[in-house]
Amino acid sequence: MENQMKDFVVFSGNSNPVLAQKICKYLGVSLGKAKVKTFSDGEIQIEINENVRSRDVYVIQSTCSPVNDNLVELLLMIDAFKRSSARRITAVIPYYGYARQDKKVAPRVPISAKLVADLLTVSGTNRVITMDLHAGQIQGFFSIPVDNLFSAAVTIKYIKENFDDNLVIVSPDAGGVERARAFAKRLNADLAIIDKRRAAPNKAKAMAVVGDVRDKTAVILDDMVDTAGTLSQAATAIVKAGAREVHAACAHPVLSGPAVDRILESELKSVVVTDTIPLNSKAQNCGKIKVLTISELVGEAMIRSYRGDSVTSLFV
Repeated sequence: MENQMKDFVVFSGNSNPVLAQKICKYLGVSLGKAKVKTFSDGEIQIEINENVRSRDVYVIQSTCSPVNDNLVELLLMIDAFKRSSARRITAVIPYYGYARQDKKVAPRVPISAKLVADLLTVSGTNRVITMDLHAGQIQGFFSIPVDNLFSAAVTIKYIKENFDDNLVIVSPDAGGVERARAFAKRLNADLAIIDKRRAAPNKAKAMAVVGDVRDKTAVILDDMVDTAGTLSQAATAIVKAGAREVHAACAHPVLSGPAVDRILESELKSVVVTDTIPLNSKAQNCGKIKVLTISELVGEAMIRSYRGDSVTSLFV
């Protein structure tokens, strides 16, 4: 493949080096040489150590914790490639940070997802490849092409191989119903919804289960698991409604604060996530968390983007 893609080069920041290596293995290319370090005062130092003139550059970087450091790393790498005369720069962002701040929910607050989109565009990005955006309309914040990939294919395959047919897919809130309905249709499963009221950011209370979950295996579906408050309370409500057992499937394992402890203490039998974000040490030792890789999916999207083939056909 290297001969066929001689103008194709892949680089990575420090956010998720393991995923970057997996993607490169699928692509059959070596990871580009770059120094991504910090000066003694904390400023980020970038130095590209190979020629990228007139080449298609792909930068793999999730803007996960530490969010601001990883975001600035990505912006500075893109600027370095632009100044090195790269032909086209594609930011491959498996997890797009600040995506939850996609609208004004109160007076005098920023729309952070839009600001990050502007920063990426101004820095020199020509295209963005990302995965499971918190809200689809974030694609409209960009003035450049955005490919929003879906981990559904990987997750659905796992569910089919590891769960019986007596399934019900549960949306943790009204906003996730469309995603849950699509999963339920492809799995030929029933659908249920959690009636949830959020008192404050990262604080949620599951109120009731809408739909029949009695004597079924319930799978709660969400785009991310952050503090796991929603998941743990939803699992409790589902068990009280008569479900046989409860699992969760989430694309992005943010797992901040008390998340792992909540998962361990909850009614959840397992939490299936992807490797868009590397697990912290505590999460790595949690027997309930199962990680699926999206490296082949992202790698294939990168190949199709380079060749000018359809990316959408990956999900048809």
